[in-house]
Amino acid sequence: MQKTKSVLKEIQKAFLSGVSFMMPAVVAGGLMLAISLATGEKTGGALKITNAFMLNINVLGKAAFAMMIPILAGYIAYSIAGKPGLAPGMIMGYIANNPVGENGAKSGFLGAMLLGVVVGYLVKWIKGFKVPKTVKTIMPILIIPTVSVFVVGVVYIYIIAEPLASLMNFLTVFLGNMNGTNKILLAICIGCMNAFDMGGPVTKSVSMFTLALMNEGIYEPNGMFRITVAIPPIGIFLATRLFKNKFNQGERDAGLAAGIMGCIGITEGAIPFAVSDFKRVIPSGMVGAAVGAIIGAIAGVKCYVPHGGFVVLPVVENKLWFVIAIIAGSLVTALMLGLLKPNIEKADN
Repeated sequence: MQKTKSVLKEIQKAFLSGVSFMMPAVVAGGLMLAISLATGEKTGGALKITNAFMLNINVLGKAAFAMMIPILAGYIAYSIAGKPGLAPGMIMGYIANNPVGENGAKSGFLGAMLLGVVVGYLVKWIKGFKVPKTVKTIMPILIIPTVSVFVVGVVYIYIIAEPLASLMNFLTVFLGNMNGTNKILLAICIGCMNAFDMGGPVTKSVSMFTLALMNEGIYEPNGMFRITVAIPPIGIFLATRLFKNKFNQGERDAGLAAGIMGCIGITEGAIPFAVSDFKRVIPSGMVGAAVGAIIGAIAGVKCYVPHGGFVVLPVVENKLWFVIAIIAGSLVTALMLGLLKPNIEKADN
């Protein structure tokens, strides 16, 4: 049981490591795509880029996005097995993000994450072999990459690719075509999960989910998510201004800092308040974030970059509703805190 927990913790750490190394490529690619798309003309419900220079910027953005999945898989394997796992992991990440087999199966993020873990543990196992000194020198540059890529690649192409691709296609089609109640349920889940741990593993899992859909050209879930990242800290800031009798001077000063962080899309600004008053701050943030995400879902807000807050407004579709969603969600959070928190002189904890 203890060993299973240790392995699960190692895999979770590997996922977080992969995401952190992937993010620079995502941010660079997302910003370049957003800048190029911002100059496009809307025809038939899509943005068409006509400027030659911006078309080249768009190519750079697409190149960065093409690299993000190989980087994710590579650094998941690297986190588990060290340097020898990096190249095989990246190769398998590339394979996961490109059609393979007779039916052109493509598993994307799900496949990359799975292959990164499998490659990592295979390489880690091979590294443990006791071999002669002459063989040991060529292990990391010849034997390990060749064996791991061949074994995992063949298993993936002939056994795993089709089921994973089918699952990914189902999720993409289902989420891409969601409307009405289903879309609102998705918005509630995104809002509540993001505000639950404010930048922790739960939030990162939602972020990876929205990035996976962005990779498939679906931007609405990312729009919902990028609304919610701003709401808990801005809501806390508003609460410290609207209900001054419920916060001491130190909390009011910290509230200003939290508000600024929220405006630039950093949810972690709310963490000090959550730590000191978990049972009131977390539910208030979750409800406010859910409200903001629902408004974004109904209005069809899309965000083309993996960041949130008011700073990404230039690269958001349906800008007015993006702003309204953040403000409305933040007000809900603030009002809930005002109702739930006792006055300072009456507070016992």
